[in-house]
Amino acid sequence: QVHLVESEGGLVQAGGSLRLSCTASGLTFGDYAMGWFRQAPGKEREGLSCISDSGDSTTYADSVKDRFTISRDNAGATLYLHMNSLKPEDTAMYYCAATVLLCEKEMLRDGGRMFNYWGQGTQVTVSS
Repeated sequence: QVHLVESEGGLVQAGGSLRLSCTASGLTFGDYAMGWFRQAPGKEREGLSCISDSGDSTTYADSVKDRFTISRDNAGATLYLHMNSLKPEDTAMYYCAATVLLCEKEMLRDGGRMFNYWGQGTQVTVSS
């Protein structure tokens, strides 16, 4: 059974930084591209970033490009999202997800419907 478990999010002030992690089990982590998504109340799920199975290729949504960095540790089956210069509009539930398909910008669209497995989500709140 596949499990993706995000680390605890938290409350951070605007301009601050936070790192999320996502630990995977029940799958061969290095065989999957991974992504990060978020969903704010009343809004659709938004794709933020994805990383190829090897970690060699990444892509970002315009809303987080240059502020967020995705990375992965295949040996430890862990995905990371480093978030800098956080803004109140970054407040949302954050989800990691896995896909057998390639990491391409199109994969971040449509709420990540092409991703196969999802974590339970973790709340990030940015105060102004």
